Amino acid sequence: LPSVFLFFSRSSAKLVAPLGCLVSRQKHTLPDLPYDYAALEPHINAEIMQLHHSKHHATYVNNLNVVEEKYKEAVAKGDVTTQVSLQPALKFNGGGHINHSIFWTNLSPNGGGEPKGELMEAIKRDFGSFANFKEKLTAVSVGVQGSGWGWLGYNKEQGRLQIAACANQDPLQGTTGLIPLLGIDVWEHAYYLQYKNVRPDYLKAIWNVINWENVSSRYATCKK
Repeated sequence: LPSVFLFFSRSSAKLVAPLGCLVSRQKHTLPDLPYDYAALEPHINAEIMQLHHSKHHATYVNNLNVVEEKYKEAVAKGDVTTQVSLQPALKFNGGGHINHSIFWTNLSPNGGGEPKGELMEAIKRDFGSFANFKEKLTAVSVGVQGSGWGWLGYNKEQGRLQIAACANQDPLQGTTGLIPLLGIDVWEHAYYLQYKNVRPDYLKAIWNVINWENVSSRYATCKK
């Protein structure tokens, strides 16, 4: 089973290789944030960021390492039944690690505004305008029932941008084939301490910290 390992550059804290790279028996680790927990205030407060990163994401990483070890043992024993039974845990914890590793880089204290260059042109081409795109991704994210994610993804086969929603921690590429560019976490742990049950207020605020430089870089990479 492909590992859901993510390579990071410690100096720049930017993604430097695609998610889903196959590595051999390497432990997953919690990536460092490229900013302080309080850096996204007032839009996302420090308490949320600390709990979200050091508790929730860390739990996905720890659980993923445990599940992968069990899976490796099952493969060695030829125990297909156990391999099959571990699939949901691999999907949930692996997806949680993938999704959050993207999410942190999609945010920046210097974010907000609108993208530039090729990404902006693609958004205008595929959604009519940036305002239409923003409205559609917000609506899809608000509409997620229960827990999940709203995504801007790239359809490589069709050469266009698409908006999609994923339930729980389902990873975008692994479940839809779309390459993830921008993910918005709409699990309650991402906003409840600050915005309570008013998800639309959180989604309105998060646009002020979107790291368009990172999203644009991801778009340029996936087009190659």
